[in-house]
Amino acid sequence: MWKRLLALWTVVRGDAKSLFHALRHPEAPSWLKVGTALLLLYLLSPIDLVPDVIPVLGVVDDLIIIPAVIRWMLRKLPAHIRAHAQQRASGQPDVVDMR
Repeated sequence: MWKRLLALWTVVRGDAKSLFHALRHPEAPSWLKVGTALLLLYLLSPIDLVPDVIPVLGVVDDLIIIPAVIRWMLRKLPAHIRAHAQQRASGQPDVVDMR
């Protein structure tokens, strides 16, 4: 299981950081929180679309499904939340609009 999680982390590292920061945004939509919880449940669940006992394909389904769902959720966010999350994930400080 640890190898699976490590391989998945290398694939989704940047998007996972953006998702984390989007979740922490004060205006994060509730569907994002529910979707992330369901995604984590799927990841930790022993039940997969393709069982892990099938060599290669058992891990590959997670390496395709998880990143695809994370990217889909990030694309559905309002632009200002997505931009904030990507900025924070890249390590840049917050920019305050002084208008």
